[in-house]
Amino acid sequence: MSFIDTNNGFAVGARGTILKTTDGGINWEIIPAGTEDDLYSVSFLSPNIGTVVGNFGAILRTTDAGSHWAIQRDGMSDVLYGVSFTDANTGTAVGSDGLILRTTNGGTNWIPQTSGIPNGLNDVFFADTNNGTAVGDNGAIVRTTNGGTNWISQTSNTTNSLNGVSFTDTNTGTVVGLFGEESMAE
Repeated sequence: MSFIDTNNGFAVGARGTILKTTDGGINWEIIPAGTEDDLYSVSFLSPNIGTVVGNFGAILRTTDAGSHWAIQRDGMSDVLYGVSFTDANTGTAVGSDGLILRTTNGGTNWIPQTSGIPNGLNDVFFADTNNGTAVGDNGAIVRTTNGGTNWISQTSNTTNSLNGVSFTDTNTGTVVGLFGEESMAE
């Protein structure tokens, strides 16, 4: 789920489901995605520009508030579980087997980065274009301070799957996971 402000938000789900609200979640409109792939994550930076990721390496992008979705990548064997954009051009997607993909041109090209771990990655969050954290299976946490050129494994003190990550600035964040796991980073 991604909210741009208190009223405008998007949610994604099974079989290409994309939902849009313009009234803070009171009503939801189904938006045609142009795919039947399960979708797992959505990132909107403005009311118009958003990216969705999912099964079979699916990456979809809209520049008109979800009215039309362009398939940027599809038909791969990997699964993408998380996506985070810091501006209209710079974004990162994460997924199965430690997969990290990065774009600096709005998704025209997605370049693989080396996470250094075999674990599936379930979510990613970038506080700015350089500082990002990805979390995943078996307590995996990897962090970059140089836009993903290098990813460094972090200690999480758990072997449970970590499913969500968010930062309020480059140093302070929260990670949540299976069985109520929560961890603060500072």
